[in-house]
Amino acid sequence: MKVGGTHFRTIWLKSDDERVVQLIDQRFLPHRFVIEEVRTVEQMARAIREMHVRGAGLIGASAGYGMYLATIEATLHPALSGSDQHLVRAAAQLQATRPTAVNLSRAVERQLMSIGEGKTTQEKVTLALRTATLIADEDEEQCRLIGQHGLKLIQEIARNKTGKPVNVLTHCNAGWLAFVDYGSATAPIYAAHDTGVSLHVWVAETRPRNQGSKLTAWELAEHGVPHTVIADSAAGHLMQHGEVDLVIVGTDRTTYTGDVANKVGTYLKALAANDNSVPFYVALPSTSFDWNMRDGLKEIPIEERGPEEIKHADGWLDGQHAEVRIAPEETRAANYAFDVTPRHLVTGLITERGICGANEKDIRALFPEHAP
Repeated sequence: MKVGGTHFRTIWLKSDDERVVQLIDQRFLPHRFVIEEVRTVEQMARAIREMHVRGAGLIGASAGYGMYLATIEATLHPALSGSDQHLVRAAAQLQATRPTAVNLSRAVERQLMSIGEGKTTQEKVTLALRTATLIADEDEEQCRLIGQHGLKLIQEIARNKTGKPVNVLTHCNAGWLAFVDYGSATAPIYAAHDTGVSLHVWVAETRPRNQGSKLTAWELAEHGVPHTVIADSAAGHLMQHGEVDLVIVGTDRTTYTGDVANKVGTYLKALAANDNSVPFYVALPSTSFDWNMRDGLKEIPIEERGPEEIKHADGWLDGQHAEVRIAPEETRAANYAFDVTPRHLVTGLITERGICGANEKDIRALFPEHAP
């Protein structure tokens, strides 16, 4: 996607030094566009844990590059050279950063298998770079294809609206900032906008980190897509009054039976959509499926983050980043980062291979290589 007319992916290698990974530090958006340089696996783990990068696909790509940096470290420090233990520790360090997104562990495991084929340290570095690049490139292409399949849904609604804008509601940020490019939930929106479909996006603010009002709104503005930020709790009201034609959200982990883990608050929007007969779709690349989990409510680990995210808010004040306390200091806060939407509330899943029902039969039919 473009920022100020210049194309960016969310993560890439520095052009004049392939030992350095560059990424968009999302903590400063939408007020400042900051590019961070990452040189060690420790720095990459911190970037994932502290949400310099976030979103299922981008977390996976970042972990892939993190393992690449770990192999470089082995060449720079003789004591680590050829040490599989160093790579195992690096893998564990990355996997411990955030528990819900399945893309992270899958990328690390893929790297360990690839690197293991190398006979020398340099071969390991070459294989790790190749695999990290593949993970990132595949993520971008899968999101592009999600956009093409989801476009058909929006076009069908547009045909029945006789020129009036299609109103799409989103939650959190499943945009290009959450992936390497295009995004999952936003990919159909961008594709529709680019083909001339009249549409408008309701952007749920997504407390407590406000990824909707900070990131999704910024993305849509950069792309020229009409949008309006709303309070999270206003979504049901809009659906009751016929102001939402379609809900599209992303996911950090979806079971092979169709249960969906996404940013907390997604379940409530699915309930409202179901009560008002509004189609509720989840957009995801196949890397976000968990082929080992059946019952999302019982099995998907739900990340709990620090209470300060609930009790404080941050923004831009007089040209400076500022943070304020919004709850009594002594008050306890529980910060659940995700919830699970049961499959019966999901109209369909938009993947790189097409759209399917949120059930085991349809999912496995679309991805037969994962048949039991």
